[in-house]
Amino acid sequence: MSDRLASLVTSATGPAPWFWQTFPAVRGASGKTYEWRYGGDQGELAYLVTLHLSGETSRPRLALNTFCRPFPLGDGRFGIWCPEGRNLRLAAFDPDTLKSFDFSEIVGWFKNSAERIFSATAPIAEFEVPLATAPGTQPLEVPQEFRSLDELLIPTSYRAMAVTDPAVAIFVLYLQAGLLEVLPQNWITTATHDIANNWITRATRDPQSHHIVGEMAKVGSFELQANGRDFQRWL
Repeated sequence: MSDRLASLVTSATGPAPWFWQTFPAVRGASGKTYEWRYGGDQGELAYLVTLHLSGETSRPRLALNTFCRPFPLGDGRFGIWCPEGRNLRLAAFDPDTLKSFDFSEIVGWFKNSAERIFSATAPIAEFEVPLATAPGTQPLEVPQEFRSLDELLIPTSYRAMAVTDPAVAIFVLYLQAGLLEVLPQNWITTATHDIANNWITRATRDPQSHHIVGEMAKVGSFELQANGRDFQRWL
């Protein structure tokens, strides 16, 4: 059981740049394929992850700053979610319409910009979710372009008013249904963890038990209880 769940976690998408190799493959409706590439740990493109048409490694179509994560949307489209200010930003793209640009346009971009996503082509749709959203389930206005996806799990920091309050939450977006469920992680507080180093890097749902499983940076993989808020065990 633990091996199966651990495998689920390691196959889940994590944030750029650390987990760029877990990013889902991108294939446009045209049949064209696109590849993710990492800029490396040194140089002017350090820590950037870029998307390219296969065979065009020198002509990026999209660049991602830290903490961005792509997800498939069907019909050849994909989305990106990332924290941006006091919100979570979700943007949808059609890879076949993305214009290429020169690397010179993003040299040093990682260090000098608070922007998370760089593209010469605007998203086909986007929306934001406030990080201060209260716990529980509430309606969510979701653009039609995102509604092909049933569920998206977003682990994020969460404002704690006291050292014993949850400092991390998992936002569960039920995109088809237009609902948002906010699950504060009761077991992760500033009193129990170093939040700067012990954050949830990725999370997914076990299709058998429907429990959420995930990974905490520098600690290990875990399984949550059925309520999605309390720790059950390490994997």
